[in-house]
Amino acid sequence: MNSSEAISHTAGSEPRADQRAWIALYVLCAAMLMIVLDATIVNVALPSIQEDLGFSQSSLAWVVNAYLIPFGGLLLLAGRLGDLLGQRRVFLVGLTVFTVASLLCALSPDQGVLIGARFVQGVGGALSSAVILGMIVTMFPRPADQAKAIGVYGFVASAGGSIGLLLGGILTEAISWHFIFVVNLPIGILVGWLALRLVDDPKGIGLKAGADFPGAALVTLALMLGVFTILQITDWGWGDPRTIGGLLIAAGLLAAFIRRQATIANPLMPLRLFRSRNVAGANALQALLVAGMFGMFFLGALYLQKVLHYSALEVGLAFLPTTVVMGTLSLGFAEKLIMRFGARNTVIPGVSLVVVALVLFATRTPVGGDYLTDLLPPFLLIAVGIGTSFPGIMTLAMSGATPSDAGLASGLVNTSMQVGGAVGLAVLATLSTERTNHLLGEGATEAAALTSGYHLAYLVGAGLAAIAVAIAIFVIRPTPTPGQGEAPEGGGDQAAVADSVA
Repeated sequence: MNSSEAISHTAGSEPRADQRAWIALYVLCAAMLMIVLDATIVNVALPSIQEDLGFSQSSLAWVVNAYLIPFGGLLLLAGRLGDLLGQRRVFLVGLTVFTVASLLCALSPDQGVLIGARFVQGVGGALSSAVILGMIVTMFPRPADQAKAIGVYGFVASAGGSIGLLLGGILTEAISWHFIFVVNLPIGILVGWLALRLVDDPKGIGLKAGADFPGAALVTLALMLGVFTILQITDWGWGDPRTIGGLLIAAGLLAAFIRRQATIANPLMPLRLFRSRNVAGANALQALLVAGMFGMFFLGALYLQKVLHYSALEVGLAFLPTTVVMGTLSLGFAEKLIMRFGARNTVIPGVSLVVVALVLFATRTPVGGDYLTDLLPPFLLIAVGIGTSFPGIMTLAMSGATPSDAGLASGLVNTSMQVGGAVGLAVLATLSTERTNHLLGEGATEAAALTSGYHLAYLVGAGLAAIAVAIAIFVIRPTPTPGQGEAPEGGGDQAAVADSVA
């Protein structure tokens, strides 16, 4: 059976996924939740970590940055390694590294050990998370099952951040900041044990099919340097020579990587993936959407703490309705919408609701804001928007991947999410800080200056989300819906890719 026939078969007559595949899905999503949680669970514990280990305000940022830099930089390479060496093997190696590093974080006696362990944690998180979506798509070839499975994954990927805020607040206030890392140990061990028994272990296509180590070095250095420079903008400023130089070097390395991929016989990242308008558009759309969403979660948490004086636990509880609604829609409703209307037609109204929510955050969160009237409505709107759109975005982003490229496509989805979030958050935080400092210099109160800075960031985030809506309308190609018994959305792109491979 050639590639085109395999994809045609996938679109039509596949058997339903068995119970073992669904249990394996939950195991993989438990691992993804643990990794996503770690990106935000630390934030509410930062004051306690600062006091206990004696971090300065500037050095404290490295507790977060040391994780984000390797995580964002290695996702693309990790996804391709999954295709070459076997996705389950790369997943288990990453899970082991992440779990051991979590133990080191929990036992850290000083700043250096904690920052080093967080860096190793980011490496493990990239290796394991990059291949999860690829494994899910492979396990669920039938369109209805795949849409449902991606809905579960979408909930974990999108709502995990707000769950982390709640769990971090509970553990930090009830026990100690050390336990935000300790909680990873039993989960990591259990998930690894179950994955060995439940997740299939197909062989990779082999290093000879794409062992482009010079290309791997170029893209990894480009992403890590880019993420590092962006995260430092808040301290350095936009016009600092280090900022300009870092971004120019990162762009040059990325350009060299793309040129290399276009000319060598066995590229690390086959550029044929980007011939699909749906794949390229969905990844760009996701990066912009996540930038605005991260701004809402992180700056919203700061607004609750610094302006409304919420405790760490109260911040987590404030985001709880968002998590519940997002989970309900991602797990039980988004799949039905995708099957009925198609992924593109589900994404457009969902992302539009995110735009409305961010505009409300910019206009309805005053210094003396009330949770029920000022915060809860936009929280619920953004939950509905993300809950209904994320599964569709991921369906579109994976639509052009052949079986041999599933790991790479999965890594690309995670890269666009994490790098988009890091870039967006750095930009929004920098703009917010600059506006706040300007107003403080003019004599405004701290609460008023902070609130105005957050409002500016929310408006910029709304603008990014509006561009995402435009991409969904004008770039992503409408296709027949799976519910009409035709090829799954993106199938035309998928077949085109398969034909180019055959």
